[in-house]
Amino acid sequence: MTFKESLTKIDTMKEAMFYKRENDKVECYLCAHNCIINNNNRGICKVRINKNGKLFSLVYNKAIAENIDPVEKKPLYHFLPGTYTYSLATVGCNFKCLNCQNYEISQFPELNNGYIYGKELTPEEIINKVKSNHLPSISFTYTEPTVYYEYAKDIGIFAKTNGIKNIFVSNGYMSKECADDLKNWLHGINIDLKSFSDDFYKKICKARLKPVLDNIERLKANGIWVEITTLIIPELNSSEKELKNIAKFIKSVDKNIPWHVSAFYPTFKLTNSYPTPPELVIKAREIGLEEGLNYVYTGNIRDYTGQNTYCPECNEILIKRAGYFTEILNLNNDKCSNCGFEIAGIFE
Repeated sequence: MTFKESLTKIDTMKEAMFYKRENDKVECYLCAHNCIINNNNRGICKVRINKNGKLFSLVYNKAIAENIDPVEKKPLYHFLPGTYTYSLATVGCNFKCLNCQNYEISQFPELNNGYIYGKELTPEEIINKVKSNHLPSISFTYTEPTVYYEYAKDIGIFAKTNGIKNIFVSNGYMSKECADDLKNWLHGINIDLKSFSDDFYKKICKARLKPVLDNIERLKANGIWVEITTLIIPELNSSEKELKNIAKFIKSVDKNIPWHVSAFYPTFKLTNSYPTPPELVIKAREIGLEEGLNYVYTGNIRDYTGQNTYCPECNEILIKRAGYFTEILNLNNDKCSNCGFEIAGIFE
């Protein structure tokens, strides 16, 4: 079905959550953009449309990508480590990151004159796939899962009733209402804290910093397991001062939140920069540990020491990682086998 056809077939679309009507306009409050959308127009994400004063999702049941991944790929290092997760995405995103590594699908409607594409895949079919592969979790990932919230939630509630855990890999830009709704069915989330500068967010992502910081605090308070990733881009968010500020903020929320510091490689509209030197990523990890975080990990570089999990109390190696190979060595449920220190995370 083409986008033009979808405009006349409302029954094929899913009415959206988190909006209010203002005559023929609607205000979408699914995310912090709070788009005011005129009739027959879409919000910033390009996958939610106002049709005669009602807001609809154009991507319900339309999967653009599905894979079975190591959960460490999300990255989540303290959430069912060593297991595999069913990964799912639709097209669309509420950010316009110049360095998006998945821009072909996240910006698909933007790059294809509003066209929506995806394979028909119902929540029931997805759960059957997860169960048949004996997977313990579902990850809503690759693109921003907030923009296909209705689809993700229906899958997630179905998953939860079947003993399957739910994961978001997110930019953290959902509204308060959405973040509060997530506590009913989401178990874990990795949030990209892309910078500690509002100017960076405005220039690189076309968004703002504060809603992300607020949601890290909110989701943690709501009992959802939180890990944070910062992609270090040379000269844009790589200063020692900024990295210290990020680490200090994370510690102010909870020193047990794992922080993943990862190397950037030029892509999409940010090819004029250069790859992050490995020593800069290693330095960022050192900064995080010096600032008092218990768990800091390196990514996208060959640094196996920085991928391992160590006991904050006795420094015993608990989980050894090499790429996406994970070996649990000295972890007894959620405790260090050597000293008995309780390790933060979800391990069963």
